[in-house]
Amino acid sequence: MSTLLDIRDLRKTFADGFEALKGVTLQINAGEIIALLGPNGAGKTTLISTVCGITSPTSGQVTVAGHDIIRDYRAARGMIGLVPQDISLEPFERVINTVRFSRGLFGKPHDDGKVETILRQLSLWDKKDTQIRALSGGMKRRVLIAKALAHEPRLLFLDEPTAGVDVELRKDMWDIVARLKSDGVTIVLTTHYIEEAEAIADRIGIIAKGRLLLVEEKSKLMARMGKKHLRVTIAESIERLPPELDWTDMQITQGGSTLVYTYDTHGERTGITRLLSDLAKAGLTLRDVATQQSSLEDIFVDLVQDSGSKDAA
Repeated sequence: MSTLLDIRDLRKTFADGFEALKGVTLQINAGEIIALLGPNGAGKTTLISTVCGITSPTSGQVTVAGHDIIRDYRAARGMIGLVPQDISLEPFERVINTVRFSRGLFGKPHDDGKVETILRQLSLWDKKDTQIRALSGGMKRRVLIAKALAHEPRLLFLDEPTAGVDVELRKDMWDIVARLKSDGVTIVLTTHYIEEAEAIADRIGIIAKGRLLLVEEKSKLMARMGKKHLRVTIAESIERLPPELDWTDMQITQGGSTLVYTYDTHGERTGITRLLSDLAKAGLTLRDVATQQSSLEDIFVDLVQDSGSKDAA
């Protein structure tokens, strides 16, 4: 795959001294979806704003398809579409004119055929003559995406695209993102919704306090950092672990009837064989045994907490 977006040691310090980006380096390949996860104030929006030319970097280099965002900003910016967090649209303008105007801003020739294709793709064609003020919040978000796609960008930034959208519309938005990818659009998504990243991203990036903690393929991240939990349901209810299980550090849940044992699937030994033997020695009767993989949310929380403890140190 060819690198479409290349970010090297990007730093941004604001006038008040706040360092929003602390040496971010990231390469994004053409045709992929990458999700950037991070808490409020992590630097996600600052990163996007800097790449899009809304704010100026303090240092570092960013290129889009080889075009430097400072030296060759027109060519670079022409390849980027941005869907911001906030819905800022002219309320009395019609949908189709809003998209036409955005296309014209980038010097693209008048092409109603292209505009129609975009509106149909986003299920907006039947709303083309509707004023923006008459649209629902979900439809307004679709118009923002249509505006961002009007000049046919190769790279699309979606900054919290499903914020404030209900679950049904959120999943609908995921379908839209999947269709855009199939059309060859490279997508960078920032989100607070862990399940959103887990559902649609090829790679996951985790950012906290201006630092990119890691970027990895979703499946590899889950396999490398995820842990498994063995949930043992017993016939009895216990308040404390019997001596035979002291070594396990198991958690007692469900009113004492379920024991949770955490283990690393990549470890030399999982300890499960010994665990089952010691459960029998302790006189506990098993009703059920099930395993559960750590979620991306578990991994995300662990990484951000670890980052915070290192900063404090």
